[in-house]
Amino acid sequence: MSDTDPLLRQRFQVSDPPEESEVRTDEAAAGDGDGKTPDDIDDNLRAQDGTDSEWEEKCVEEKVVENVSKNVPKGTDLEPKYLDYVLDKLPPKWKNYMVRFLFTWFMLGGFGLLIALGPLALMFATLIVQVKCFAEIINIGYSVYRIHGLPWFRSLSWYFLLTSNYFFYGESLVDYFGVLINKTDVLRAVVMYHRFISFSLYIFGFVWFVLSLVKKYYLRQFSLFAWTHVALLICVTQSYLIIQNSFEGLIWFIIPVSMIICNDIMAYMFGFFFGKTPLIQLSPKKTWEGFVGGGISTVIFGAIAAHFMSRYQYFVCPIQYSEEASAMVLECEPPPVFTLTKYQLFGHGPGFWTYPFVWHSIALSLFASIIGPFGGFFASGFKRAFKIKDFGDVIPGHGGILDRFDCQYLMATFVNVYLSSFIRTPSPQKLMQQVMNLGIDQQVAFFHALGALLRQRGHLPEIDGLPQPNL
Repeated sequence: MSDTDPLLRQRFQVSDPPEESEVRTDEAAAGDGDGKTPDDIDDNLRAQDGTDSEWEEKCVEEKVVENVSKNVPKGTDLEPKYLDYVLDKLPPKWKNYMVRFLFTWFMLGGFGLLIALGPLALMFATLIVQVKCFAEIINIGYSVYRIHGLPWFRSLSWYFLLTSNYFFYGESLVDYFGVLINKTDVLRAVVMYHRFISFSLYIFGFVWFVLSLVKKYYLRQFSLFAWTHVALLICVTQSYLIIQNSFEGLIWFIIPVSMIICNDIMAYMFGFFFGKTPLIQLSPKKTWEGFVGGGISTVIFGAIAAHFMSRYQYFVCPIQYSEEASAMVLECEPPPVFTLTKYQLFGHGPGFWTYPFVWHSIALSLFASIIGPFGGFFASGFKRAFKIKDFGDVIPGHGGILDRFDCQYLMATFVNVYLSSFIRTPSPQKLMQQVMNLGIDQQVAFFHALGALLRQRGHLPEIDGLPQPNL
């Protein structure tokens, strides 16, 4: 082990292994009676040295995990003081249930308020949730950092978070607010060189990390470097996809998030009242009864919510900038997937009317109820690796923010892929935004080129005297 290992052993109260001279004396004494040669004794000493080194490493690692479990707060069993008097007479199981129930409705109320405030409020709320989730993950790594005295771990982690957010959120703003941004000269330059600026910021952090490397701790530092990037992948990338989904129409945010919430609540309810059969070893409290009950409830809830929300432009229209209103609006001609359609069983009969999105909602709800919980199982395995119960104590009865959003990130990726594969089509509104990002001369040239192409195909009448396009 390194020169600082004695300090680590002292900090963790790990006893020192036997001195080599003591071992050599004992082995020599034993060797006289057993007929062992000096070479045999040396082989035994080398084996003993390897065993001691492995033993020391194991003790230190166990103490590291123990230290992490002590430093990370637990929120599942946290009971606010102002509820102690009201719930004091209840059994522990029902007391925890009531705390979870009350704060579940509190979170649902906040979720409804964000929906009413619109996509931009959701974007900022997603950013806040993302930062808190990242902090909870990094807090675990920071517990290791404090033990080993590795420099700049927390500073570098937050720097990479800022850099990643600058890149991803900048991409979203360019895609959806390009017309508005291009009205300002300074912002136009920032948009033009956005990716180069993002790359330069990341390279600065990369060089910073390399210069912070300390001899004899390379392995741990590179492990924590990887830790930070995995946290960025889990938090920043997924939150970017959530924002992309919501900008395509609030329904692509509300329905998937609501499905995960419904599945989580109903699985807990079915498991609480009927659960008897364990589902998975990683999460012993999860039961088959809760898994199946939550899945069926999610499919039913998703179909009803999808049919109701498909009626309103506020939910189905993508966010776009209106030159007339000089503001971002949620108005459009509803796409076919949100147009009321008549369906007939086997091609005949009276049939029924519904929205095509209802069928898509079934696919989303099946993913939310079957695959979505594995995000929670993944988080449970992660917590068990460090012997912690929760990622934090922000939400009494629930734990940390990541304890509630572990399944949401997995769902966000699926929705984005589903949108790209089966829903998204070329949009005149989106194309118009891109055209408005061009200069005036380029817009005029594009107009003449498009007109010439449509006349060539016979979609527009020939008009004499029009200038030829010059692209």
